[in-house]
Amino acid sequence: MRPSWVEIDLGAIGHNVGVLKEAVAPAAVCTVVKADGYGHGDVPVAAAALEAGADLVAVALAEEGIRLREAGIKGQILVLSEPPPAGAKEIVSWGLTPTAYSFQFLEALAAASAEPLDVHLKVNTGMQRVGADPEEALQLAIEIAETPLLNLAGCWTHLAVAETDVDYTKQQLGGFAATVAALEEKGLRPPVLHAANSAGGLNYPEARYDMVRFGICTYGLRPGANVGADLELRPAMRVVSTVSYTRHLSKGERPSYGRRRALPANSNVATVPVGYADGLSRRYGEQGGEVLIGGQRHAFAGTVTMDQIVIDCGNHRVAVGDEVVLLGVQGGEEITADELAAKLGTVNYEIVCRWGPRLPRRYLS
Repeated sequence: MRPSWVEIDLGAIGHNVGVLKEAVAPAAVCTVVKADGYGHGDVPVAAAALEAGADLVAVALAEEGIRLREAGIKGQILVLSEPPPAGAKEIVSWGLTPTAYSFQFLEALAAASAEPLDVHLKVNTGMQRVGADPEEALQLAIEIAETPLLNLAGCWTHLAVAETDVDYTKQQLGGFAATVAALEEKGLRPPVLHAANSAGGLNYPEARYDMVRFGICTYGLRPGANVGADLELRPAMRVVSTVSYTRHLSKGERPSYGRRRALPANSNVATVPVGYADGLSRRYGEQGGEVLIGGQRHAFAGTVTMDQIVIDCGNHRVAVGDEVVLLGVQGGEEITADELAAKLGTVNYEIVCRWGPRLPRRYLS
């Protein structure tokens, strides 16, 4: 009944996967669907990406991988971080491909496995988040090779600043190459090497190795303005609501909590049933935020509240039921995730991830 939703164009997802596959061929494409598909819906995005030619999908958490399996997603699902050792049983029983970077987790995987299990080894080359340092990574690779039923199927690292810092990225890639060389000396080079995220895969051909992990670009967004500028990526998300109430207010009136802003002129003010409980930052109205109504931009008339916002429509005629776009295209206008991110001092990743479960997802094929 609540007329507010997030609209996802699965055709755009498939288009973007196809564009990215062509850009990094012959490397395989891994579509990252963690965090509920960056807010787009993990199951529909995974299905659309695999149908469009993605070779596998990746998640951050074992629970996310289990959710995909429960929904019927077939094929390889790579888990990008270790759960606690007790979670090894679930990874094995649900047919997920684990990432390992500790001896404790390898022991747990070995104890849980009743048949051969592919493992990807993560190497820390400068992200300093998770992953084994290069010397320990070699010892872990030896441990995998010497453990019955465990198979070193992949080795990877993660780039911290591939969209902004060439020197540091080259340093990371050099560290990964040295680790790979050390593995090769021991006869332990796995069949799949991967170092590149979206920015790494598009900005550094040498980072592609056997596979590129595409996250944000899958959704039609770029991790930086200089990343894949020649590629035609299509944003897949619109955030939409409708006008629920209107009133005419005089110049100087101060709508909403705090009465922070005086209307600069007599205005038609529209109430829209979406608020910060849905993921719209309370700061957005104070930072010059706008919405689209009737193909035109309109500013906030006051503070974003938990469930509703008020919009200054000036002398523009507005009626109950009119479509309101908070993110995406309406007519010839567009509000982008990059625009919202700039106003809030954050990144486009956070903008698409933050829309909450009170906003149902509607999928366009």
